[in-house]
Amino acid sequence: MPHTYNQMIVHVVFSTKERRPLIKEPKKMWAYMAGICRNIHVESLAIGGMPDHTHLLINIPTDVAMAKVVNQLKSNSSKWAKAGNPLFAWQQGFAAFSVSASNVGAVKDYIRTQEEHHRKRSFEGEFLALLRKHGVPYDLKFVFG
Repeated sequence: MPHTYNQMIVHVVFSTKERRPLIKEPKKMWAYMAGICRNIHVESLAIGGMPDHTHLLINIPTDVAMAKVVNQLKSNSSKWAKAGNPLFAWQQGFAAFSVSASNVGAVKDYIRTQEEHHRKRSFEGEFLALLRKHGVPYDLKFVFG
């Protein structure tokens, strides 16, 4: 769109089904997800995580809904992962947090240092902390369903 300017940077988080460690080759998964982003014209700024969850820092264009982007990422990466592990599946749903341009560097570092971060905190603890930090209301009985 001419004369349309956008910077919608979002930190997206979702886990594998039942938070099982199903991501057998994380670096290959992150690279595959970066390829999906390129194919759907979404800028990937950082992708990482652990064997049971992923974090993406992405810039979404104005003409694409975030739910559609996440659906494409999850469905395509799931098909790819199932080729090597038929039990692979992502959880239902996701969390997404807006990120200001001034915080992009900090979020990139956070995503890149997931291994170190998870020596001190579980995914569940991390996820609840993110929800609280961003003021997202939640009912604990539905968060990890």
